[in-house]
Amino acid sequence: MARCNQTTHRLAIEPGRSFTHAPSGRRASVRRESIPPAARAVVLVFLFSLGSAYGWAQQKGAQKTPPKDQQQMRGLDEQIQEVKSDALRIAAELSLLEEKLLYPSGTQVAIFVAMTKGDKMRLDAVRLQIDGQLVTHYIYSLKELEALRKGGVQRIYVGNVATGDHQLEVLVDGKLEGGADFSRTERFAFRKDVKPKLVELTLAGPDAGKTPITLGEW
Repeated sequence: MARCNQTTHRLAIEPGRSFTHAPSGRRASVRRESIPPAARAVVLVFLFSLGSAYGWAQQKGAQKTPPKDQQQMRGLDEQIQEVKSDALRIAAELSLLEEKLLYPSGTQVAIFVAMTKGDKMRLDAVRLQIDGQLVTHYIYSLKELEALRKGGVQRIYVGNVATGDHQLEVLVDGKLEGGADFSRTERFAFRKDVKPKLVELTLAGPDAGKTPITLGEW
């Protein structure tokens, strides 16, 4: 039973009964009559039919969208794609700006990793130390290893060092094609000038017939 707090212009409503609204400014008696079951059934059928017809109309309207609405939807999709592209571009620009602020050209050093073409060694991890301090220890996934085997180059580290001479220690862990463990450590010297320093490490297993770790400077 729904009941209202104010009595002016409102009456309590009871299920299964009709009511007559009292006119404003004067009292009136309320006449209540029972609704016959047959009439109630007719009303329910009518409401059910009305709801079914409304749902059918909505479904037909969704299936047969006017060409004008379709053009508006396509235009909205294009605008959403443009916003996404702008957001990605702004994120890339912010990333570059952040890198310039964190790693100025006067102190920036970046180290890249590549693998010898056709090498079958399974690279597991690479550890780098600069001047005796550990700067990164990277563990590779199968997808990353596959990308390196196909000629990809990974930037494994970017940081800051002072100008002058420095020592780089590289430790490589992996497995050979036959399943044997492989580990190699090499030490290199490099000089940092006022411009950014780019260093490339090329890795290879002993079966490739080449030096396991070679250093290249860009």
